[in-house]
Amino acid sequence: MMGQLPPAQNSLFYDFSLEQHIPEDHLLRQIDRFLDFDRIREYLQPFYSRTGRPSIDPELMLRMLLLGYCYGIRSERRLCEEVHFNLAYRWFCRLGLEQTVPDHSTFSKNRHGRYRDSDLFRFVFETIVQRCMEEGLVKGEGFAIDGSLIQADVSRQRASSKGQVIDWGPAEQQSRPVRDYLAALDEESTRNQPASISFTDPAGVLPR
Repeated sequence: MMGQLPPAQNSLFYDFSLEQHIPEDHLLRQIDRFLDFDRIREYLQPFYSRTGRPSIDPELMLRMLLLGYCYGIRSERRLCEEVHFNLAYRWFCRLGLEQTVPDHSTFSKNRHGRYRDSDLFRFVFETIVQRCMEEGLVKGEGFAIDGSLIQADVSRQRASSKGQVIDWGPAEQQSRPVRDYLAALDEESTRNQPASISFTDPAGVLPR
């Protein structure tokens, strides 16, 4: 006898557990066993206000970013969509079926604001490397350098010629690339100036 789907009618109550739907050998379960974010919260405490509404848990933000790195999801907008639909991703992020996924704009604000100012990602990276060394996975006998070329955000229309005095404006209005560039100049005053400097990305090289 040919089967047929029942008529569309949602149940009033559901008995559903994410824990039971994630296989024991799933990659995210193996990663989750080694995650401990207590030190992360302590590290970020000075960068949060003591008043106002509670923020999104930084552990949730970092768990979502880990998903993006593990599965090659480079777009923050797509990452939020994937966490919304994927049961394994929701389980890894400690989100229930009815809990809301953070908006993608929240990632951008934290990436270029609080997380960058606190140097959080360097702290996480160094903590991981230290743990790997303690477990005997890393010996520190060699190193590698990534020489990938990245297209710079530069324009001929927004650049100055060599020797021209540049007014970068108030510090609070400067973009992140400009702040990084000026900080590098303070550390290395003898740095050779390029023929042209872009206002949007001073460290970039203008196209010929």
